[in-house]
Amino acid sequence: TLAAVPVREDARDAVVGSTLAGIPQGARVGTSSLRRQAQLKAIRPDLEVTPLRGNLDTRLRKLDEGQFSAILLAAAGLKRLGWAERIEELLPVELMCPAVGQGALAIETRSDGGRGQTAARMLNHPETHAAVSAERALLRGLGGGCQVPVGAHAMVQQGRLTLRAVVVSPDGSMLVRRETAGVVEEPESIGSRLAEELLRAGAEQILEAVYGTS
Repeated sequence: TLAAVPVREDARDAVVGSTLAGIPQGARVGTSSLRRQAQLKAIRPDLEVTPLRGNLDTRLRKLDEGQFSAILLAAAGLKRLGWAERIEELLPVELMCPAVGQGALAIETRSDGGRGQTAARMLNHPETHAAVSAERALLRGLGGGCQVPVGAHAMVQQGRLTLRAVVVSPDGSMLVRRETAGVVEEPESIGSRLAEELLRAGAEQILEAVYGTS
């Protein structure tokens, strides 16, 4: 069972090799995530956005070899693995909405309880847990998995949870963005409600097209 979610690392996406505005027109940019690819195409349709495979060291090596003008990666991974100095720009979540749970860690324990579960819960950060719960509820409401062009990010301030989300067509031509808020004690309700809003606003058609071609 999910026993705890510790304090979240930076949830933003990072540009390595250049700033976003500094990438030349028509340049080749690599990223592994369909979510990042789709949003980047919506922001910079002039770029050649290409899938980027391999572990972090491999991806950085491909950039250094000149295969790409820039690459997009999760800031949390770069920071945790000691590559923070390679970050040229951290993209605001309002511009590049992160993946559900990005930057957060989950601690799972046996479902039968015991000392392990009790110890793990001491590491729980309630605000992060609530934020991630809202994001996960949204993804469930959309019927999405890890490889769909859906971004979501929740923040907790003064007892209120604000959740923003985006659904983008893979080519970046269609984008549905919505935001909602509610009391922090009801994260799953907030996530489910925003999922319904997105579906009504056109996300359903985008996701049907994605699933139809996957």
